[in-house]
Amino acid sequence: MDQALALEIMLSGESVLLTGPAGAGKTFVLNQFIRLSKADGKHVSVTATTGLAATHLGGTTIHAWAGIGVLDELPPNFAQHVSKGRRDIIEKTDVLIIDEISMLHDYRLDMVDMACRLVREKPDEPFGGIQVIMSGDFFQLPPINRGDGRAGGFVVRSNAWRELDPTICYLQEQHRQDDEKLLDILNALRDGDVRRHHAEQLLARADTELPDGDLTELHTTNVDVDRINQDHLRSLEGDEVAYQQSTTGAANYVESLQRSVLAPAELRLREGALVMAVKNAADRKYANGSLGTVIDFDVLTNYPIVEFRNGRTVTMMPETWELRDGDKKRASITQIPLRLAWAITVHKSQGMTLDAARIDLTKAFVEGMGYVALSRVKNLDNLYLVGINRMALRVSDDAREINERLQARAAADAKRFAHLKDQATKRKSQPEPKKKSGGSASWQEKIAKMRETYPKAYMPWEKADDDVLKQEFQNGLSVKELSKKLGRHEGSIKMRLQKHFGEEVVL
Repeated sequence: MDQALALEIMLSGESVLLTGPAGAGKTFVLNQFIRLSKADGKHVSVTATTGLAATHLGGTTIHAWAGIGVLDELPPNFAQHVSKGRRDIIEKTDVLIIDEISMLHDYRLDMVDMACRLVREKPDEPFGGIQVIMSGDFFQLPPINRGDGRAGGFVVRSNAWRELDPTICYLQEQHRQDDEKLLDILNALRDGDVRRHHAEQLLARADTELPDGDLTELHTTNVDVDRINQDHLRSLEGDEVAYQQSTTGAANYVESLQRSVLAPAELRLREGALVMAVKNAADRKYANGSLGTVIDFDVLTNYPIVEFRNGRTVTMMPETWELRDGDKKRASITQIPLRLAWAITVHKSQGMTLDAARIDLTKAFVEGMGYVALSRVKNLDNLYLVGINRMALRVSDDAREINERLQARAAADAKRFAHLKDQATKRKSQPEPKKKSGGSASWQEKIAKMRETYPKAYMPWEKADDDVLKQEFQNGLSVKELSKKLGRHEGSIKMRLQKHFGEEVVL
């Protein structure tokens, strides 16, 4: 099935599993569907099984959304104890998105299903009548069973799955890999049919001379990643520049969002640092996973200037990540959308496309980890292997069995909805509709627009900025001149001067 037909099936109101191999464009289709559904006036709740995956779509975890937290089963009288805010969100939801579905336990999908039925008081309808869109690839990271918790498997084993009976949209187009050799290896991993020549092709990449310049390394543990990044940063000459994040929201929500945002709370950079963008730019000058080098710092704002591998040079402005719960904003984090990129974990790389990578799979410890790592790059020539163990070449036998059944069902579903192909073709030639609500631009968009003129609009005042403000004001600079010098709106300058010198100081 292609992306256009999958989108039409989802827009028709069907509950769906959106699946397919890494690089097939699942997140792209999800984002299209979310935009169009919201434009149609629907309440869309965007969730994922991990906080990290949720931030890619601007949502929250499915556990938090449903109010089940870390519970292994619903407590007695669950619906009576649900908070009013949680109840409102579940009752208003028309569409529920659950991304990275491979990592959700079967019994937890049953818990979400039951929570929706109870809260919405529709006990006989799957998920209380909500349209459910699940997305993910069962060959990627599986549900994790811990020794002290309830054991479970993939969601296809759940009662909720059987009753929902979702349409299977299996994307087969490839939008990441452009190399038949690498695609052959990845498909062999999915089929559990890794032959000697596949292994030899991979091992040959261990003997390949590294290219000039820095290269991102993928490792399986955080300890290795942190050590490598700090060692490289300390080796650079020049002053270190630090950027502190700013936050809004209650501490528990901020802490939850913090675990999911790839930009560190304190970002430390030097000229020459290898960095990775951790958000998609609205103007498409860089994407989540784009590599670049810090070449300078802006004179006015001190923001890092990054020369990306795609040839673009960008002054990196702060971006905002939000933790949303249905239509409610619970927390936000504002930070420069970069992280050091000499090394990153395989887990955090999921969903990214890397220009090139040096991959160490000698410590791979779970099925699917090797597949995730190897599928981050576009072709074999950009993959440099440190080492690999047997676990890295394994995917779940359960996942293979599920995949065969999904492909068979997807073929039947594609025929069943073939009549929507004309609508898909028509939609491609039409401009995307605006929201029915007629609402104005989001706060984030307004801030981005304002920062084109005032680069530090709505950013916390740092001590250095305050010192410049007070000194230059006493030296006779006008509010307009201070606004230009400090990159802030004149109203912000006035309020800050009044804070320091009293209400009467600025007319």
